[in-house]
Amino acid sequence: MPARLKNFVQQWVISTLAVLIATQIVRGIKYDTWPSLLIATLVLGILNTFVRPLLTLLSLPLVILTLGLFRVVINAGLLLLVDRLVEHFHVDGFSSAFWGALVISIVTLVLNSLTGTGEARVEVRRGKRPPPSDPRGDGSGPVIDV
Repeated sequence: MPARLKNFVQQWVISTLAVLIATQIVRGIKYDTWPSLLIATLVLGILNTFVRPLLTLLSLPLVILTLGLFRVVINAGLLLLVDRLVEHFHVDGFSSAFWGALVISIVTLVLNSLTGTGEARVEVRRGKRPPPSDPRGDGSGPVIDV
């Protein structure tokens, strides 16, 4: 299997699991059939690839002002758009879309970290700290005062 196809399938499975978990946790998100869930996650992936960067760029002042939290609102809007585009996938309102987008983002982050895929990664290191880079060890290295 080519690497790009493998990466695409991995991301699609992770997205599908994230949306599936969101349908179980968030009350207002539902799907009627498995194919509708798969189509909804495929459409959501396409929207995240092409539309979300444009929306993020257009709303950049709000994204910066809210320290990136406005991206959850953008993701909620995209989830509402998927509701309009996919017939048997339902999102009841903005609050359901907001909480669903938050759950999907967290689950996707965790699954990407566990599998080592995607752009977002969280590293947890256990063990001893690396030795200090200062060979003298007296802390008298360069100081940058801002």
